[in-house]
Amino acid sequence: MSLFTESALGDYLVALRHELHRFPELSNQETETTARLRRQLMQHQIRLLDVPLKTGLIAEVGPSQGPLIVLRGDIDALPIEEQSDVAFRSEHPGVMHACGHDFHSAAVLGAAILLKQQEAQLPGRVRLVFQAAEETGLGAPEVIATGALQDAVAIFGIHNDPSLPAGVIGSKAGPLTAAVDRFDITLTGTGSHAAKPHEGNDPIVIAAQLISAVQTLISRNAPSAENAVVSITQIHSGSTWNVIPDSAWLEGTVRSFSAATRARITQRFHEIVQGIGAAYAARVTLNWHAGPPSVMNDAHWAEFALQQAAASGFTPQVVAASPIGEDFAFYQQQLPGAFLMIGTGEPYALHHPAFRINDAVLLPTARYLAALATAALHHAEQP
Repeated sequence: MSLFTESALGDYLVALRHELHRFPELSNQETETTARLRRQLMQHQIRLLDVPLKTGLIAEVGPSQGPLIVLRGDIDALPIEEQSDVAFRSEHPGVMHACGHDFHSAAVLGAAILLKQQEAQLPGRVRLVFQAAEETGLGAPEVIATGALQDAVAIFGIHNDPSLPAGVIGSKAGPLTAAVDRFDITLTGTGSHAAKPHEGNDPIVIAAQLISAVQTLISRNAPSAENAVVSITQIHSGSTWNVIPDSAWLEGTVRSFSAATRARITQRFHEIVQGIGAAYAARVTLNWHAGPPSVMNDAHWAEFALQQAAASGFTPQVVAASPIGEDFAFYQQQLPGAFLMIGTGEPYALHHPAFRINDAVLLPTARYLAALATAALHHAEQP
């Protein structure tokens, strides 16, 4: 096992992140990313769990006795062509770490190395989840299915946040990110000549009515104290100027924060779509794709994590809930924990082709995660 000085560990983690950034891989295709992380963990004699994951891996530090704390980092990239000016730009065309999962992976690996160096003093185990397929919302359920979270006391996850200044860690009790649902709708009517609309059943007019009607879902079904969003993001219909088509296709998303509001909007969405189809004598096919629920931070562990942020030299901040989605929420349906936003203070938002990460935040984040896991073990050990 290698022992690092502080500056050497920082250089090592930055070099690793740059390597991960150069060779990004899409969800469930993270074969080489997994191999790179596996090699680093083995080099530092950090034991790996034998779990049935196609990509991603789970490691562990600490004695077999005592409480179990879980740290999670995600490893997948996005189908985006990189436009940043960094020297270590993606070498995979059309694929980029535009969400900072390379940063998350390197930070959790750094925490693993730091925990390994003090393994003999740990009062329990820290399990380190390098999770695939966060961007598709499928990775967390696959990890849960392995049983790796059984008997864990708490789980912590991080996400970089370029909108927060470097040196800030943000979180809050309760909902932190939104539940994510996607839908697509096919409307099938009867086409006609544009000069004779009475001979057909215009799906474009039906689509316009539907788009207008679903906007009332929020104002008339979500309590005014809660946030929710319905957005139609695509509509495709027709092929020329003088023909009314016989079909239209729409796609969009619904974001919500409470389970009750999510269920209500889902029910009413189906009713409105089917009702409009019936009113205009059109055939309607609605495909509803339920994504992850809202990240719901445990109040105790969120406050605990923010207190540890202050003790680790960060500025803790209670932040507003965000409408982005995050499959970390699936873990919180199994055990309590907290999700944390790491400020990086960069100009480009998540998923932007020019997105970049502030490397100066990487080593402090790794040290924070190691300290948080250690403090949580001691806290869980108390009667």
